[in-house]
Amino acid sequence: MRILIYTGKGGVGKTSAAAATGLKLASQGCRTLVMSTDAAHSLSDSFGIPLGSEPALVAECLWAQEIDSLRETEKRWGSVQSWLQGMLQWAKLSDITTEEMLVFPGMEELFSLLRIKEHAQSGRYDCLIVDCAPTGETIRLLSYPQLLGWWIDKIFPYERRLVKLVRPVAKAVTRGNLELPSDQVMDSIEAFVRELEELQELLLQPETTTVRIVMNPEKMVVAEARRTFTYLNLFGFRTDAVIVNRVLPEEAGTGYWAAWREVHGKYEEEIRACFAPLPILRIPLMPSEVHGLEMLRRVGDAAFAEHNPREVLYQGNIQELRIENGERHLDITLPFAAKEELQLSQKGDELTIQAGPYKRKVLLPRMLLGCPIAGARFVDGKLSIRFGERAGDES
Repeated sequence: MRILIYTGKGGVGKTSAAAATGLKLASQGCRTLVMSTDAAHSLSDSFGIPLGSEPALVAECLWAQEIDSLRETEKRWGSVQSWLQGMLQWAKLSDITTEEMLVFPGMEELFSLLRIKEHAQSGRYDCLIVDCAPTGETIRLLSYPQLLGWWIDKIFPYERRLVKLVRPVAKAVTRGNLELPSDQVMDSIEAFVRELEELQELLLQPETTTVRIVMNPEKMVVAEARRTFTYLNLFGFRTDAVIVNRVLPEEAGTGYWAAWREVHGKYEEEIRACFAPLPILRIPLMPSEVHGLEMLRRVGDAAFAEHNPREVLYQGNIQELRIENGERHLDITLPFAAKEELQLSQKGDELTIQAGPYKRKVLLPRMLLGCPIAGARFVDGKLSIRFGERAGDES
């Protein structure tokens, strides 16, 4: 089983890249499902056929699915929603806007992502390709099970017993108007957290699951991709490739397109510097819109001209944040660097590493913001940077 997660900023062609990868894998005889968890689905448009909430056959060995987040929420959270709705009515907060509060932000997509686990365990597919919402926050949400699991194991049993004791008293005091959560509600909450834990365990297996970041060679898009990459590394999700989409071909380097080709060349160089040694897959700007099997086939052939899409294209961490003896360390792989050429500078949330003619910029996670560089060492192609305490944090 292989799980490939495609993420990237909205509008970069992430769905087309995911669909094209699925078609490429299916052409190799790999039973492949491409599933969209994005609330604003566009997978139907990519394949040029209507899709629903269950897998549909779109080509030999290829299925596609646009997950209905509302349906998934109702299935997994229905009893909790009903209880919350009763609570809001008891509090006289039953207007339209409060209906939106019955599901917490980000949870609808998490409910959709749980279908990954379901399909992986079914044995019907060799490869799952997940077209995520246009943000790295989806992956970040999956770090929550560690905290929720601790609460379920350590605190939840006591809360459950307390609710059972207090339930008849609350019912009597409120004359039956306020109903504390039933065993069914509590079971739904626990089941949801346990499923998330199992999903996270599946997605953190580097031999099974890898992430591929799709981007265009443009300033804002590259910056967003770098930020996503930082947080994927922070939470332990492995990125094995980046896909640069809609690159102007060399023949566009004259006339009207000359300036744009120069811009693309500049940002392609930055992408290589920022994401090395990850493989960088290039998809040229196609002569027409990318939809339908024929155009998707051309995109897949271009992206994977030198690689097998099913393989893990890079193994190991490019960035790793760790705490050693109470100090924060950021380890970065720099295969092209020489120790005597390395220079470090820090400005705001951006760390710049200069290595001879190469310049790499790393967006720092929140836990390192305001922390000055306290030291660094470079051994076997890996730069380890030690950060000090923020000003005012010392006690």
